[in-house]
Amino acid sequence: MSLTQALNSAVAGLQVTQSALSVVAGNVANVQTPDYVRKTLDQIETTNGSSISVRTGDINRQLNELLQTQLRTETSGGAYADTLSQLFDQLQTVYGTPGSSLGIDSVFSNFTTALQGLLASPASTSAQNTAINAAQVLTQQLNSMSSNIQLLRSAAEQGISGDVDTANNALQNIAKINQQVASANPNDATAPGLMDQRDFYIDQLTKLMNVKVVQNDNNQVSIFTGNGIQLVGTTAVNLSFDAQGSLTPNEAWNADPTKSGVGTITLTAPGGSSMDLIAAGGVVSGEIGAYLQMRDQVLPQAQTQLDELAARMAQAASDLTTPGAATAPGPPNGFTVDSAGLQGGNTFQFTYTDASNVQHNVTVVRVDDPSVLPLANSATSNPNDQVIGMDFSGGLASVVTQLNTALGATGLQFANPVGTTLRILGNVGNTVSVNSASTTKTMISLTSGNAQLPLFMDGSNVYSGVISANGSQLTGFSSRIGVNSALVSNPSNLTLFQTVPPTAAGDPTRPSFLYDQIANAALTFSPSTGIGGVSTPFSGSLSSYIGQVMAYQGQAADNAKNLKQGQDVVVNALQSRLNKDSGVNIDDEMTNLLNLQSAYGANARVLSTVKDMFTMLLNM
Repeated sequence: MSLTQALNSAVAGLQVTQSALSVVAGNVANVQTPDYVRKTLDQIETTNGSSISVRTGDINRQLNELLQTQLRTETSGGAYADTLSQLFDQLQTVYGTPGSSLGIDSVFSNFTTALQGLLASPASTSAQNTAINAAQVLTQQLNSMSSNIQLLRSAAEQGISGDVDTANNALQNIAKINQQVASANPNDATAPGLMDQRDFYIDQLTKLMNVKVVQNDNNQVSIFTGNGIQLVGTTAVNLSFDAQGSLTPNEAWNADPTKSGVGTITLTAPGGSSMDLIAAGGVVSGEIGAYLQMRDQVLPQAQTQLDELAARMAQAASDLTTPGAATAPGPPNGFTVDSAGLQGGNTFQFTYTDASNVQHNVTVVRVDDPSVLPLANSATSNPNDQVIGMDFSGGLASVVTQLNTALGATGLQFANPVGTTLRILGNVGNTVSVNSASTTKTMISLTSGNAQLPLFMDGSNVYSGVISANGSQLTGFSSRIGVNSALVSNPSNLTLFQTVPPTAAGDPTRPSFLYDQIANAALTFSPSTGIGGVSTPFSGSLSSYIGQVMAYQGQAADNAKNLKQGQDVVVNALQSRLNKDSGVNIDDEMTNLLNLQSAYGANARVLSTVKDMFTMLLNM
């Protein structure tokens, strides 16, 4: 090797060492920078004939990409679990601590205690007032709980709106960096620095929703939703959210935008095409996934649980079930029921045994709005009933025609022999027989002569479970339930159930009925509440149902908390491993500095030696 070659190699060594020193200095300077990825400089051997030298290569990020992918997946799940747990904790405050004075169970217990006091002293004005006051406190508690649930739904709506704005910003920045990194010089720190910035926005996006990152050529990436919808490459989609503000129980998400009452996330591609990202299943995790689950599933079910409680309370006090009368011995045999006084949503029900000796339960619901027909079996609390909605707007003769059309193939026969009487018969051969029949009617008067009364009202209307084009009266009933104003102004109607002949002072008939119904009656609750099975709905007293609801919500909150704790452990462990693998270790960097210092000194010594040798040659 000539002196010139040695000189060039020494100079190249100094230059490479200087570049490496710059990289190490950058690492040291960023030792406390969150998510900074340690950089290293490639050194490449070069040869020119017999000359061996070195040059700088690319500046690389020391990143464990497999670990980073795992961390991003778990981060999305962790953000989902954290948000879900936080919202469940807030939901728990709506119900109150079981047994506390503000808990719904205690408020209900105070009402049953007041009814027990009324039963002990029916003529007591004080007992009557106490019962009415306790009923008002209970309905106000239900109103407040329903309002708070809707506030939580509205907060989730606003949370989605804010997260969508953050996601859009991240997507736009990722697309911009993708464009910049492709043209950046890999031999300087520009490209690695841009990729660090891009990782920041990807990680930000990961906390909001579940995404999949795919590495492309030229250090670019493409990002997709978990189910494969592309969000960003060198261009980004635009996400928009039409937040609806304050929500009510009647407002729910629907894939049909004309029927949806809440905001949805619309994805608009760079070419202009758009889709509903929620309907497409594009978001199932991250903060947005948790907000969606709470807004559209968890909180609506909590509202349903309260509405079911309010409805069963109202019906326990107001509904009168009357058995049908057996027809004259046949064949065919059957029953008659009186349809007079059936309100919208009221029912008559019967059981029959078919020719195969299989028993069927049928519930016929009065409907005055034919646009809602046919009704689903879930229109009543018992999903095992065959539910048939009948349009009563055309009178009983029309109802008979509808019933014969709907059930004539079974062998059953329906007729209207006189007035408001409905007759249900089996077939002549007696292979199809009617076993029983009854009607369930809502009493709308305080003095009907029956113990039943409209104690709880839907505003100024009785609650009968009306179903119309505007929806079911059940939806949001807990937000509207109140005590009958006629009872508030005259509590004595808690005992006076008829005017002719007038109810005797201190008659315990109505107080006894109310206490038995509210405190002890076994009622059936809809499976849509989540209490009980789909085919085996929960049946029990109102107080036992409240206990089941509070236990259900408490268990759901515990499950969310356990999920959060588990995800936090996984995320922290992965983050720690990634920091160890890809972060800056100051001891390692100091060692590198010492090595570079030695290399720099050695190259400088070579340079000095060559200089001395050139001087000797010149002097010769």
